[in-house]
Amino acid sequence: QVQLVESGGGLVQAENSLTISCAATGRTFSPTAMGWFRQAPGKEREFVAAITWNRGSTLYADSVRGRFTISRDNAKNTVSLQMKTLKPEDTAVYYCAARMRDEAIVVVTTRSYDYWGQGTQVTVSS
Repeated sequence: QVQLVESGGGLVQAENSLTISCAATGRTFSPTAMGWFRQAPGKEREFVAAITWNRGSTLYADSVRGRFTISRDNAKNTVSLQMKTLKPEDTAVYYCAARMRDEAIVVVTTRSYDYWGQGTQVTVSS
């Protein structure tokens, strides 16, 4: 089985920065893509960023482009999300996701991923 564990969430003030990480278990971990999603209270889970495992190609939601940076360390089976200039509207539970199937055409939907972490809370105060 594949297990994803997020870490690094916390409470930060607006305009500050925070980096969250996701660690995957398993020696044979070899996803085609990793993604970050977030879910705020009363809202649907939404796409934040994705990265392909081999080439490291990235894609960002319009709301975070220019502020967030997704990266991965293939050797350590980890993926991180560096969040800068955080805004109160960034407050949400952030989830790490792994796609284990073939290379995805679409990476912005939850159904494109096969495994999910438990989530880490990010709270941005105004």
